[in-house]
Amino acid sequence: AEVQSCETGMSLRRMVLVGRTGAGKSSSGNTILGKKVFRAAKSAASVTKECWKETGEVDDRQLMLVDCPGIFDTSLSEKELIKEMSKCINMTAPGPHAIILVIKLGPYTEEEKLSVEKIRAVFGEEADKHTIILFTHGDELTESIEQTLSEARHDLKHLIELCVLKFLDKVDNLLLMNLGKYYTSDMFQNVEEMLRDKEEQLRKKYSQMIQELTDTFNKEKTKLEDTIKNQKQSGQEKDLKIKELEEELKQKDRHFKEFKRFYKQKYRAVRQEVEETHVNENIPEISRKLKKLRNILILKRV
Repeated sequence: AEVQSCETGMSLRRMVLVGRTGAGKSSSGNTILGKKVFRAAKSAASVTKECWKETGEVDDRQLMLVDCPGIFDTSLSEKELIKEMSKCINMTAPGPHAIILVIKLGPYTEEEKLSVEKIRAVFGEEADKHTIILFTHGDELTESIEQTLSEARHDLKHLIELCVLKFLDKVDNLLLMNLGKYYTSDMFQNVEEMLRDKEEQLRKKYSQMIQELTDTFNKEKTKLEDTIKNQKQSGQEKDLKIKELEEELKQKDRHFKEFKRFYKQKYRAVRQEVEETHVNENIPEISRKLKKLRNILILKRV
């Protein structure tokens, strides 16, 4: 694992939100971006299980937040987990500037003890150096956050020490400490290269489809226009037939514009399509690591 210079200077921050269900990831994401874009769960049944990416501008900074619930969701099947891990890696390629571990203040659970191990399993061994702990639900405390943390169990204090910054530090400070560089690894670099290749393939595919669609429409249009012209020049009473042909031409024109708009939209959104559909070859190994950590958690509960 290594750090890489941010390709757009320090203007773009790619951040990923991780944490157990109910910790407040979505609400935290909404607060950071200053708008309601992530769905905050009101009950366990309404919790989203899918990775979701949103962007926004805050104080002249371009932010990209990825809510990645799959890392801590023990209810996902292996197939679902592989799909969501792929999306998480794809959406944050070529690597996140910050991994925000969201923890609800209160009893420190066995699951949260394995937080750093889970982050390492997904992002790589050095990922904790780019991790910020964000404590939520502080308004429910009867004492100050500082006092709560000072009285916390050794496990929680150790978790805080493992991460580069404590909860009051900001992403800018993290970037400053890392000289404006983002976290990456061979996996992230390979994913970014793969995504760009897939993007180029899809762009060529959609460009070709748009061209074929245009050629087909132009041929049909020319044929219809010639037929209408001949009908008008024949001098016969064929107004009804001409109107039918003109209506057919208008209908084909509408359909052509709709399909062309559809493929142009697909062309513009190729990155999103690749991010959401491609399964990375490293994900099965990541899935096995997470399952191992889950088994450890289950054994500790017994």
